Formats: sequence, C-alpha cells, structure tokens
Amino acid sequence: MSLLSTLNDDMKTAMKAKDKEALQVIRMLKASIQNEQIKAGHELNADEELTVLSREMKQRRDALSEFVQAGREDLVEKVKVEIAIVEKYLPKQLTEEEIRKIVSEAIEKVQATSAKEFGKVMGAVMPLVKGKADGNQVNAIVKELLNK
Repeated sequence: MSLLSTLNDDMKTAMKAKDKEALQVIRMLKASIQNEQIKAGHELNADEELTVLSREMKQRRDALSEFVQAGREDLVEKVKVEIAIVEKYLPKQLTEEEIRKIVSEAIEKVQATSAKEFGKVMGAVMPLVKGKADGNQVNAIVKELLNK
C-alpha cells in the first residue's frame, strides 16, 4: 500500500473520529506529497516519499525549537502533536548508539582523521540514515567523533 493511500485511509478515519489536529496534519502531508509528484512529473517512489516526510518533520522540529525559544507554550504543544502524527508515517528512528556505530564505521571507511574531512564522513553517513535519523543529530555526532 502506498503512502498516499495510507494517508487517504487515515484521513477518512480522522474525519469520522472528528480529530481535527490529525486531519489537518494528514491533509498537509498529502498535499506535500502531491505537490512533489506534480513537480517531479511522476508517481513518487518510497525514497522520494520518505524525503518529503523527512522535510515535513524537519520543518516541525525547527518550528518547535523556535516556539520554545519564544516561550509560546500554546504552539509548542500543537507542534508536538503534529510531530507525533508525522512520526507514524516515518520508519523507526535510529537510537543515538546506532547512529554512533554507523558514523564510526563511516569514519573508518573513508579513513577520516580530522574535522577537515567532515564532508566526506557526512556524505558516507547520510544515505545510510536517510529518514531514520535527524540530520542535526547526525551532524553533532560526526563532529564529536571527528574531534576526538
């Protein structure tokens, strides 16, 4: 079952349950995927759908940090609910230990010895964790391990 049909089914369920928050987020996810399909000119494959979902999740995480800094507790709660809904459609996220293991293996593979080779390491790591880990978290772990 494609992500779009899953979203359609979940949208119907949210409508019947009168769950406005879920309905709003599902509609937005569906619109993002459809817009990406129009831009690409073809049906999206699973990787492309994952990219769209990851982008939506990143936008929400960024908004969450901004709202926390601004002290907007009302919006913080709303965005946390949205994040929980979007997470249902993403693959299981990697733990910090799993990310560290992948980064360590990538550092050995590209034989990186200093922070100057940050780009090489990130280039090797990101395809492996795409959609399964937050890029900012991966970035921080790579920097930490390269600066040891």
